[in-house]
Amino acid sequence: MTMRVRLALPKRTRPAPSTRPALLRRQRGAAIISALLVVTLSALLVAGVLWRQQVQIRRIQNQRLLAQAQWVARGAVDWTRLILRSEADTAPTVTYLGGIWAVPIAKTRLSDFLGKTGAADAAEGAQTYLSGSIEDAQAKFNLRNLVSIPAPGALQINQQETAAFARLLALLGLNGGLAKTAALHVRASLMQSATRFQVPLGNRLGNRLGSAGEPAQPSAQPQAGDTVGGDNFTDKPGLADQDNENIDAEPLQFTSVDSLLNVPGFTPDIVARLRPFVTILPTQTPVNMNTAPAEVVAAIVPGMSLSSAQSLVSRRESVYFLNAAQVQLALQGTGALPPGTDISQIPMDVTTSYFLVHGRVQHERAEVDRTTLIYRDPLTHTTRVVRVRDQL
Repeated sequence: MTMRVRLALPKRTRPAPSTRPALLRRQRGAAIISALLVVTLSALLVAGVLWRQQVQIRRIQNQRLLAQAQWVARGAVDWTRLILRSEADTAPTVTYLGGIWAVPIAKTRLSDFLGKTGAADAAEGAQTYLSGSIEDAQAKFNLRNLVSIPAPGALQINQQETAAFARLLALLGLNGGLAKTAALHVRASLMQSATRFQVPLGNRLGNRLGSAGEPAQPSAQPQAGDTVGGDNFTDKPGLADQDNENIDAEPLQFTSVDSLLNVPGFTPDIVARLRPFVTILPTQTPVNMNTAPAEVVAAIVPGMSLSSAQSLVSRRESVYFLNAAQVQLALQGTGALPPGTDISQIPMDVTTSYFLVHGRVQHERAEVDRTTLIYRDPLTHTTRVVRVRDQL
């Protein structure tokens, strides 16, 4: 007997006619939401691309404006060099605060300097402003004077200049013992500098006009061993001092007053206090007695009080010094110098070779704050840029 088994298959179920419209509506809603999501994502991607493109365009515009501002600042420095040279041609032996170079420039449109050369040129300079001033770098105490070069390649601490720096620190209410530490670090930083082979210039003050009305005497050529301030050196040349054991083998080169922050004992507050009275120049320089503040004058003249220096500065405002004889008479009048003192041993002068040019250029959105150190040759009156520092 054969048995047959029949398997029952499930029947295909279909939605009821009443539920079909709701299902279709749900499917259409999901499709719309998916389309909206795709459109939103595409819009975000396109917006991101457009934003990056706009940022890139803005960056290129800023670079162009900054480059233009820097070129304007460069032109302003060239114009300043022309002023310094023309001023030296008219008064070659004296630099004083009443000169043309000492007049600051307020915020002025560039078009006012260029003149009315045309509507197009005036429109280009309408959004560009210039301002700045010239500062006598030799009106401050030069930290480079702390180290002397008696012979090319030999470095020695100048005891007289170190003592003057200590007096300046004391006048400002600071620790005078930091002067020797600073001198040691300056000397250590110069060991890797090419300027240690330069023969320093002697004090030119004694070679100026001997007295009012006398002709200028020819200055002697600097010899090996001539230094500002005489032969006041340590007994150990080079880096033989025991105090240098605590100094790094190759300290950074001193390029500004901020370099004192690398010297132990100097804090940002101390550097800020010293900034109006201290500078660092490439070579040894005397202090200009026609432009130096009272604190610097009292520091470089041994035995001079701050009140006597202030009296000297007040007298200088009406009549500036023309030569060494007038400076000596003024110092003796204040009681700072006893009769017969050799003024040539004091590192001071009545003229200047180094100037700091502070300039600010505003060109639409770009701003450039530039400080330029300019050297003016005392013989040819030609100028050259020593270093430039921008603050963007």
